[in-house]
Amino acid sequence: MSSPDIVAILESSRELDRIRKDQEEVLVEINKMHKKLQATPEVVEKPGDTSLAKLKHLYTQAKDLSETEVNISTALLSQLDALLPSGPPGQQRKRIVAEGGNEQKRKRMKTDSDISRLSPSIRSQLEAWANLKGEQVAARVTGDNSEKDEWFVVKVIHFHKDMKEFEVLDEEPGDEEEGSGQRKYHLPMSRIIPFPKRNDPSTAPDFPPGRQVLAVYPGTTALYKATVVSPPRRRKTDDYLLEFDDDEEDGKMPQRTVPFHKVVALPEGHRQ
Repeated sequence: MSSPDIVAILESSRELDRIRKDQEEVLVEINKMHKKLQATPEVVEKPGDTSLAKLKHLYTQAKDLSETEVNISTALLSQLDALLPSGPPGQQRKRIVAEGGNEQKRKRMKTDSDISRLSPSIRSQLEAWANLKGEQVAARVTGDNSEKDEWFVVKVIHFHKDMKEFEVLDEEPGDEEEGSGQRKYHLPMSRIIPFPKRNDPSTAPDFPPGRQVLAVYPGTTALYKATVVSPPRRRKTDDYLLEFDDDEEDGKMPQRTVPFHKVVALPEGHRQ
């Protein structure tokens, strides 16, 4: 990897850290406003009070920061693809043997140096991708030219580092037209989104009300676009209250509860 690539990744990482610090500050201000309104809800009825306007401004800031975080994370993912070697393993081994032991040693030292220069957050992100074996993730199984994105819950079988792709298993049997049985897919990293850890609510993003997300529709293994009505309340319930797109019943949009570990950020450019 060239030095400019490393610099770009480090800059993106620093920007991501800055965005997250800004999010924490906005969240603190939102919580202050919530406490104020809970203690004295009648204040909003007083002439000249701007509490609701301030709260709306804070939520707008939170939404913009969350969208920026998604964009930077997506860019980082593309940049990190450059860290992974390309080409079949066999070709790499032949090239190394042909170039000689000294060249192999220099390449190994350069790779170790590149990785050591990465920030801890990027190194941990790389390790997280490699440790997803056996975990359930959200996967886009449709092609790039499809007019509609289709996301499903799948199980990671293996992460092929050399080919920069995941081997995943759709554990739900298909319908009669598609044929029954489990199906395997080989998908690039860009089509995989890890879920928050089931036993650790702190790994779930704090999506504010009004934020669009991708969530598993209750009773299925398919993910659809939804809007957050109410985020999880830590230690009381870890469920999101969501309204799914195109889920209208009798002229109304039903609100459905979805566990935090089945909700992820809406990918940029999502088509549905």
